[in-house]
Amino acid sequence: MVGLHISAAGSLDLAFDRAKEVGADTFQIFTRNPNQWKFNPIPPETEAAFLEKRKASGIRRVVDHMPYLPNLASPQKATMKLSRYTLNEEVKRCDSLGIDYLVTHLGSHLGAGVAVGVRNIGDAVNEALAGSGGSTMVLLENTAGAKNSIGSRFEELRLILDKVKKPERVGVCFDTCHGWAAGFDLGSDEAVKQTMDLFEECVGKEKLKVVHLNDAKGALGSRLDRHEFVCQGKIGRKGLKAFLRYPGITDRPLILETPFEDVAQMKKDLRVVRSLLG
Repeated sequence: MVGLHISAAGSLDLAFDRAKEVGADTFQIFTRNPNQWKFNPIPPETEAAFLEKRKASGIRRVVDHMPYLPNLASPQKATMKLSRYTLNEEVKRCDSLGIDYLVTHLGSHLGAGVAVGVRNIGDAVNEALAGSGGSTMVLLENTAGAKNSIGSRFEELRLILDKVKKPERVGVCFDTCHGWAAGFDLGSDEAVKQTMDLFEECVGKEKLKVVHLNDAKGALGSRLDRHEFVCQGKIGRKGLKAFLRYPGITDRPLILETPFEDVAQMKKDLRVVRSLLG
């Protein structure tokens, strides 16, 4: 399953048409404007069209991404309240659309400490899933290692997973750019094995549900969260090919998150990934 982050502008169901146009087997969307707190309910006709196109499309997995503004780790009460409300509502939206996975950034503890951040994220996820009547899985995304951020270390992901009350509804999305930026080497077969063996030891391979397959503009350990087109960044063709050879990776949806200018560029990058897969 190879796909991209697809625009859902105009109507959410149009993402299926755009995915088909570029030849994607899977895709990720935003169900709402990711840069605003406010959002509108999904119209019933849009929900119906989305579900109908899902049945007809042959797309096996659909991924949603949380908006950018929430900080689930925040110790500040106002931000915490807004962030949790956003996660609660986003899970419900995904449930209604039959979306498989909701990827969320974990946020920053703002200096309050990892333990506080982990507790807040765990509480937020538990609250959202307690109010959910569907089956959408919440996926914790690893981070690039910015100051006070949560989730750049595999041990932190494990701590959050240990706090969830519905473990069958929570998994992990591994972003290759973020992992590289956080200091996890993906540059060769040996490096990938060391990194992913550690992931398996700390988190568990069964918890890996989605891969964000992004190359990186920054150097290894730079903590720079800047995606590059596949095989054009610091991880490079050798590293990404090695990563895809690690057992089990290609069983997951592989989502490209590079900003695409046009359909031709999207098709090109899908071809590049498929060439890496042989």
